[in-house]
Amino acid sequence: MNLLGSKVPFTYICANAYKIMMKTKVKYLRSLLLIGMLISAAVTMAQPLDSHRPDSLTRAERIRQRGITNLKNVFIPKGQVITGAAVSYSTHANNNYTFMVVENIESEGYNFRVSPMVAYAIRDNMAIGVRGIYSRSNLTIDSADLKFGDEETGTEIVVDSYKAVKHTYSASAIWRQYIPLGKSKRFAIFNEISLGAGGTEAIFAADQPIRGTYEKGYTISLGVSPGLMAFATNDVAIEVNIGVMGISFSDVEQVHNQVTVGHRRSSNMNFKVNLLSIGVGVSFYL
Repeated sequence: MNLLGSKVPFTYICANAYKIMMKTKVKYLRSLLLIGMLISAAVTMAQPLDSHRPDSLTRAERIRQRGITNLKNVFIPKGQVITGAAVSYSTHANNNYTFMVVENIESEGYNFRVSPMVAYAIRDNMAIGVRGIYSRSNLTIDSADLKFGDEETGTEIVVDSYKAVKHTYSASAIWRQYIPLGKSKRFAIFNEISLGAGGTEAIFAADQPIRGTYEKGYTISLGVSPGLMAFATNDVAIEVNIGVMGISFSDVEQVHNQVTVGHRRSSNMNFKVNLLSIGVGVSFYL
């Protein structure tokens, strides 16, 4: 009798065990043990031989067994078009304000940032796309005094008629993996990896007559930004993400008073939470 790879009826096993017991005329307890062993052997041998061998599974099957990316729960279906943007704007104004050693600050300014995004779901819960970022900042200081020490022996630095305007722009390719929270269709976490490049321009001017500095440069960056999203409606979602890892390289050329030229090159790598990179946005899933 070949039990490998086949489903053996329970009654058939019991009947054969009973016949063996009657022919051998063994004791009652030994008969029960024999029946139990036959049943256990039949159930075990009826299963495929490689079903209990972890090394027989493929890498994709082992990943699915962890349950982190459960494809059975489709949060973002394949073919979904995703668009959205994050916008931030802030202003400030100081009137005779003192901050530590800086006194009599008279200044005003603003910061503006917009980040549109479009992506396409190439698989369930996975999307690729592009993101653009533009930011502009403006700062005007009418006066500020930087004082060290007392009035007789101390040092005082006066800033008068200072103005700074800076704007940056970049474009990046993004990859997103969505991970539903359990079987929820409303809440999920996601991880966004971006590879981008962009440029920066800035103008600094001060004093009378005006002394000015103009600089321009470029930046290449790689970043990881996990986040949390929640569907407000069937098509609109609110997203919050934060940068936790980044690698960047920048090169800046500076021209002072249209005469002196300087360069600055810098690289940065961090593996920590960047509180300044927290972003809140709205996305549309079409």
